[in-house]
Amino acid sequence: MSDDEREAQAIRGLAAAYGRMREEIGKVIIGQTDVVDQLLIALFSRGHCLLVGVPGLAKTLLVSTISRILQLSFRRIQFTPDLMPSDITGTDVLQTDADTGRNVFQFMQGPIFTHMLLADEINRTPPKTQAALLEAMQERHVTVGSNTYRLPSPFFVLATQNPIEQEGTYPLPEAQLDRFMFNVVVKYPTAAEELRILKQTTGGEEPELKPALTGAQILALQEVVRKVPVAEHVFIYARDLVRATRPDDAIAPDFVKKFISWGAGPRAGQYLIVGAKARAILEGRFHVTSDDVKAVAHPVLRHRIVTNFQANSEGIGPDQVIDKLLATVPIEVKERAKTLARG
Repeated sequence: MSDDEREAQAIRGLAAAYGRMREEIGKVIIGQTDVVDQLLIALFSRGHCLLVGVPGLAKTLLVSTISRILQLSFRRIQFTPDLMPSDITGTDVLQTDADTGRNVFQFMQGPIFTHMLLADEINRTPPKTQAALLEAMQERHVTVGSNTYRLPSPFFVLATQNPIEQEGTYPLPEAQLDRFMFNVVVKYPTAAEELRILKQTTGGEEPELKPALTGAQILALQEVVRKVPVAEHVFIYARDLVRATRPDDAIAPDFVKKFISWGAGPRAGQYLIVGAKARAILEGRFHVTSDDVKAVAHPVLRHRIVTNFQANSEGIGPDQVIDKLLATVPIEVKERAKTLARG
């Protein structure tokens, strides 16, 4: 079997596994389909997610459910003002060697040594502890003293922020927010979904979940995602979409110059392309379209553009600006022709 045939087979396998994952997650999590899709896209893109939503929307349950379906280890850290970096990364502990009787330092791993880590209310801990977590997210290893310890693979961090009760918190600076691939907004369920939640969660029956993928399969599929081809006009569209968020750029629309203080950097374009690749693969396609880029634009860009006072006074947030950008930034002519032909 050739490499192309193996990759095509892997894509079909991932698309089938994606359907099974959504079905299994649906046994526990009602609604939140966009949130589930974005988390899985980030996972297969080797990215991390920041979840923003009020308490009680099943964020912890969602992450633990995904870890069970994918047969990955899972840990949760509740961030508090007194949490220290070593509480996350681990530390050297003095112990007595049973054979020699000498005292030696032995590294005790912290909770970050897991496949899926839920960093609950990350904005409630001081910047020093936040930085320790974000450094490990970026480098995928932990350094204690003179020793470096690799984190497990795959490694996926899902941090949460509470949009209310900001008193006594340490909001993440924009430069650190940029380390998260996606900013995922978890909204309230619909009336019908909430009724199903009440019926499903107040009984005694617990759903039985079936595994969909292993850690080794996830690593292999992450490699396949990187190999998905992208046409030149899709690269151009992602580039133009990012550049249009910068108020001092020549292609920025007037509303961006009016409402935006700072736009997105090059990392946003990288995540638009990688996220679009993962979305295409999950849908069983080995090619990326501009629609894939549009589908991941909100979670990629909403925490990378900074609105100014005028936007805030008029009730205009990043999502409204992104909506306008998606309607304004032109797609390359050939792609528009294909879209019209499909319609």
